[in-house]
Amino acid sequence: MPRPPSRPAAPKPDAAKGQLHPRNRHQGRYDFPALISSSPELAAFVIINPYGKESIDFANPAAVKVFNRALLKQHYGIAQWDIPADYLCPPIPGRADYLHYLADLLASSNGGKIPRGAQVRALDIGVGANCIYPLLGHCEYAWRFLGSDIAASAIASANAIVQANPGLATAIELRQQADAKHILHGLLGADERFDLSLCNPPFHASAEEASSGSKRKWRNLGKLDPKRKLPVLNFGGQAAELWCQGGEAAFVGRLIKESVQHAQQVLWFSTLISKASNLPGVYSALKQAGAVEVRTVDMAQGQKQSRFVAWTFLTPEQQQNWRKERWK
Repeated sequence: MPRPPSRPAAPKPDAAKGQLHPRNRHQGRYDFPALISSSPELAAFVIINPYGKESIDFANPAAVKVFNRALLKQHYGIAQWDIPADYLCPPIPGRADYLHYLADLLASSNGGKIPRGAQVRALDIGVGANCIYPLLGHCEYAWRFLGSDIAASAIASANAIVQANPGLATAIELRQQADAKHILHGLLGADERFDLSLCNPPFHASAEEASSGSKRKWRNLGKLDPKRKLPVLNFGGQAAELWCQGGEAAFVGRLIKESVQHAQQVLWFSTLISKASNLPGVYSALKQAGAVEVRTVDMAQGQKQSRFVAWTFLTPEQQQNWRKERWK
């Protein structure tokens, strides 16, 4: 199969205005007639919001799951997608943005051209039952992925998605991290190389904090109706997906420490940082770890602001050698 042609990176969006990345397929309002045409089951979940527009009830996990399934089918050609009850059902536009910005990051080491095709390999730390990043990343850029998770049930669910869609088995590998105390150690082979790693870390420090955070979101959105039973956790989610001891700061700290031991195996490490207050600690840890280059990329979806931090231990010369050896 011929290698997909490289295309230049898109202009940078204005995250301050809530704009999605220019290559994101989910610009503007959702086309519900088109979504329902390809996924008729979605019709039962469509509502009219207070602005008189078609939408879905994002407080209903079943609606969010069916909506995601329709988006994946219409925009990415994923015909079969499902997750077990109570697992994280991610908002796809925001997940796609992370991947598009990572593609721009790789382009910055490649003369402004995004490297595409199977020669690019990405590591998704905490792939989850939904397998969303490998699905989107492979569809958009034909990258290969290794998805890791500490939960056997999450790996089983992600593997079912991969096996149910022709062509994905050769592009997406799934691997369980057997030791919950580690993130990278014991997971990667000594000879394995990855052009980038990505991670959506658990950002709460306890189950109670996760539950409180979800209630606060509904209250802010004006959806906390005492007469209505709302889900305990926003978009669902298992413990390992939403919280860990020490929360986001502790998890990212462990990731940074372990990245030092695999400094020559990954060109760009990265992780989402949901709390801006955690950034100073992240920068301090990266300085102590000896990162050669650190970048913070702001993202936005409407009023929701997010960001990721990326770092590399490779010098500019080593980065260029990496590109020449791997992105031919």
